[in-house]
Amino acid sequence: MNRRDFTLWAAGAAGTFVLAAGPILRGSFANAQEATADPGGEAPTTRSEVQADPHVGPVTGLPLPRYVSLKGKEGNVRRGPGLSNRIDWVFTRAGMPLRVTAEFEHWRRVEDQDGLGGWIHYTLISGIRTVLFTEQMTDMRDAPEAKARLDAKAQEGVIARLYEARRDWVRVGADGSRGWVPKTAVWGVDPGEVFR
Repeated sequence: MNRRDFTLWAAGAAGTFVLAAGPILRGSFANAQEATADPGGEAPTTRSEVQADPHVGPVTGLPLPRYVSLKGKEGNVRRGPGLSNRIDWVFTRAGMPLRVTAEFEHWRRVEDQDGLGGWIHYTLISGIRTVLFTEQMTDMRDAPEAKARLDAKAQEGVIARLYEARRDWVRVGADGSRGWVPKTAVWGVDPGEVFR
């Protein structure tokens, strides 16, 4: 196991993931000729001709990209969406934050903080938001300001639950401690993302 806590199982060029979306989509959609009648009486259009919003998942309707977390202790990450595809990585930290960048049937293309990843079955991920501390040592404060009281410190690599995000700060919790940290100190939340 390397320092990113997942194991490279496949030989070859690590980090090189090529998705052959053309043949997959062609076999599933274009050749199926799923036609819908146009109310104007014009010729039917196939599903492959319909322009999809690239910022919305075609399966779930949820935003893309978005963050999720690894549900269990292990998650096989495959070269393509399907059990017949080779396992390239095994994520081995429960709660590890992952970014979903694509969807296909029951599969989600995910990446870690280094941009490495592949396709994982949707049952292995959770919508619970987590973050990964990326700085050597980060102060957790009791309010979202640099001069607030220090509650705890978190080392690089700690995974914490994400509770709230403001413009420059996020409220997180790990191992019984909760506090506010700068967004720049963690991975698993976008810079412009705000929620309560």
